[in-house]
Amino acid sequence: MARLESEFQEIITEMIALAAKPNISDFYPGLARFDLQGIVRRTNILANRFDSFCNMVIANRLQMDEEGWNQNVGDEVNSTQDFLQYLLRLKTDGDLDGGAPFTMTQLKALLLDMVVGGTETSSNSVEFAMAEMIKNPEVMSKAQRELEQVVGKDNMMEESHLHDLPYLKAVMRETLRLHPALPLLMPHCPNETCLNFDPERFAGADNKWDLNGSALNYKPFGSSHRICPGTVMGDKVVLYSLATLVHSFEWKLLGGGEENLDVSEEFGINLKKKEPLVVIPTPRLSNPALFEYKMSIRMMSTEWMRRMFPKKRKNIMKLPCCRALARVEPR
Repeated sequence: MARLESEFQEIITEMIALAAKPNISDFYPGLARFDLQGIVRRTNILANRFDSFCNMVIANRLQMDEEGWNQNVGDEVNSTQDFLQYLLRLKTDGDLDGGAPFTMTQLKALLLDMVVGGTETSSNSVEFAMAEMIKNPEVMSKAQRELEQVVGKDNMMEESHLHDLPYLKAVMRETLRLHPALPLLMPHCPNETCLNFDPERFAGADNKWDLNGSALNYKPFGSSHRICPGTVMGDKVVLYSLATLVHSFEWKLLGGGEENLDVSEEFGINLKKKEPLVVIPTPRLSNPALFEYKMSIRMMSTEWMRRMFPKKRKNIMKLPCCRALARVEPR
């Protein structure tokens, strides 16, 4: 599993790098047939590797469905459909409006869009938000107080709580302002010094500073017909992930010195933190059983991964988030 994860990350990272790399053939079309920089050749290799990876995952998913593993067997989680299952159903039956079924090529294209466009941008935004909050402890404390009032220290964060977290929404909006996920959107120039992290500038102005591009001076996802199609998903995923991390754990740097934390950026088609954020989480919820519940969900995910990749039973949970959780310090 570790090898598969590493290979998949390598494919996605190189795809993004190639997409942003200047190609001389774009400026001199007559040279395109020579592929002087090898971009077309490398892109075709990556496309074939991604296609093989998708074929393996889809085949395992179909095998699981045939074996009835995801049927209702008394476990509510097992009886729900994941994203891939839903796409496979659309491929077979078409949508509810009577549209034509998906082709396998269209299904893989959707998976590629979701993975490349929807995962790295979201994780980068969460990383920047966590880094800024750790660097500004007063912001972290205020966000945690809000979560305690809305969620409570005896409960886990749920999606239904998102509408009652205005300050955390302001933190997310300020993060997207200061560290836009896609820096190559509409060119802009600030008319005042605004490089400090200050979520208060978005407090109490949820309608004015929405994510739909209606405000001319705030367009983190673009605007009009060119707006990101994943705006709603990105909003929910980033806010929910951020709220869960802030509510469930206290965070500190491995070597201390939070006030000097480097939040500089590495420029690319996706903006990411120049130095990865390495932190140690400490549980802050009053009821340890809540973490045991999360662990049971994690173990269920492990079993799912074992069924997806039966020959790769070792090192199943080597995802970065799980590596962080494995280092949780006891109080």
